[in-house]
Amino acid sequence: MDTPATGLTFRDADAADVDALVALIESAYRGDASRAGWTTEADILDGRRTDPEGVLEVIKSPDSRLLAVEQGGRIIACCQLEHRGAHAYFGMFAVSPTLQGAGLGKAVMAEAERWVREAWGVTEMHMTVISVRDDLIAWYERRGYRRTGRMSPFPYGDERFGIPQRADLQFELLIKKLA
Repeated sequence: MDTPATGLTFRDADAADVDALVALIESAYRGDASRAGWTTEADILDGRRTDPEGVLEVIKSPDSRLLAVEQGGRIIACCQLEHRGAHAYFGMFAVSPTLQGAGLGKAVMAEAERWVREAWGVTEMHMTVISVRDDLIAWYERRGYRRTGRMSPFPYGDERFGIPQRADLQFELLIKKLA
């Protein structure tokens, strides 16, 4: 879908996009480059956020869609949508750090929510967020997501998810009813 007003193109990612998507996701969350935006996890996690195998697995999964967002032929944002019965899961959300704070994230979320309602007929979107990310959780709350208080453990010891810099990390489930 092309959105002329913003010059954004939303499309399904494919295997040729893997390297660009990994670079985007890493830049949005890890290392010094991520500090250019506000979504950085650099103070709570070291290591990688994802890898080519993980991104390719999402692309190839029959129950998932990895939405790539392009502007000027360059991938500048992405998100994973996974069909889980009556609801969809929203994950792997990344916006280029230098473009954060200008409404791009809101546009991506709105398109993702529209798409899962229309394509899958789901009535809820679920996501998990590291519970100590108060600023990020507040951003999602302003978009209509609500905290559930339901926590799941952070996978300490599994470096595929990063190297924790603190001992109190866990994931909280956020849910939004879709109109």
